[in-house]
Order: sequence, then C-alpha cells, then structure tokens
Amino acid sequence: MLADMLISLPQLSAFLVVAVVVTLAPGPDNLMVLSLGVARGRRAGVLFGLGCALGCLNHTLLAALGVSALIAASPAAFTALKIAGGAYLIWLGIQAIRNARPHDGKSQPSRDAAPSERPARLFAKGLVANAINPKVILFFLAFLPQFVDAARGHAGWQIVQLGLVFTLQTVVIFGTIGWFAGAVGERLARHPATGAWLDRIAGGIFVALGLRLIVAR
Repeated sequence: MLADMLISLPQLSAFLVVAVVVTLAPGPDNLMVLSLGVARGRRAGVLFGLGCALGCLNHTLLAALGVSALIAASPAAFTALKIAGGAYLIWLGIQAIRNARPHDGKSQPSRDAAPSERPARLFAKGLVANAINPKVILFFLAFLPQFVDAARGHAGWQIVQLGLVFTLQTVVIFGTIGWFAGAVGERLARHPATGAWLDRIAGGIFVALGLRLIVAR
C-alpha cells in the first residue's frame, strides 16, 4: 500500500534528469549563488546556496496546496509579490555595494566574520530570496504536475515528493556552486582592492536581477 503512494522509479528517474538540467541552466538563483560565493568566500556561497535550495520547500508546499494557482490567477497578488521580491534583491545588492571594502588578504574576507553576516543570516538571505520569487512559484506550478502520474492517485502527495527530490538535488548543486565559486573568490580576494570590487560586482548583479524581476512581464 505504501509503495502505491510513492512515486515510481521511472517517474523519479525522468524527473531527476530534467530537474538537474533545469537547476544547472543559467538563471537568477545560481547566478546569485555564484556571484556571492566569488565575492564573499566559500562559507557565504554555500550558506546562501543552501538557503536558496531549501526555499524550494516553500514552493513545493504552495504547489501542493494549490496556493500557487491562486497567486498566478490574481494579477494584483502576482504583481505585489514581484515588487516585493525585486525590492528585496535590490536591497541586498545596495547593502553589498555600500559595505564593500578591501578584504584582509586571507582566505576569508574580513567582513565575512562580521556580526551582520552570521551563518544564519546568510542562509536566511538565500531562503527569502528564493521563497518570495514569483517566477519560481510559477515554475513549480507548471513543472511539478507534468511528472504526476494521475493513474496512481494522491496527486498532491506526488507533488510533495517531487518537490522534495527537486530540493535535495538543488542543495547538492547550489552547495557545489557556492563552494567552488568561493574557492575562486578567496584567491582573488588576496588582493585587497579586488575584494572590494568583487563585492560591488555581486551587489550590482543583485540589483540588476531585482530590477529585471520587477519590470519583467
């Protein structure tokens, strides 16, 4: 009986292949993880990436409950969410630009250990950035149901399982991106002036992504 409620191996295999390709494709989330890792080091890249990945759990729940469909059907709600998500990314970018300063030339940027960038804060930034992105909400609403097997029933439960699989593979991929981007960034940041410019570039990317989210149709 339990086996009937679980997604089948063919379902899992097909979904996982497509999910990995989608996650690896250049997009706002992995671009943010990449830019922050290069600018702030491995810890920042990995923690922000994990936050972005686990933000998928929010979209999974919304899709399973049908809330995503309600948001997509309401232009006012969707626009408000777009503005809120874009404004948050712009705020993150401005903060990075304003706080840009030369790094100390060691393996970690000097600001990385500052109270304002505790591990929990870095993780929360990624979590919120993903969770309030309306484009990700629409993606999950359109993507997950394509792999639901209607003949097996329990469509909502199947969506939850698919969302968990998507989240787990995203954790691995975003964590890897953050780790290697951080390794590159730490080498570049050994030159103090370069560290400050990396922060400014990362901040500029966040601002650009925020503006793009707000104005995109």
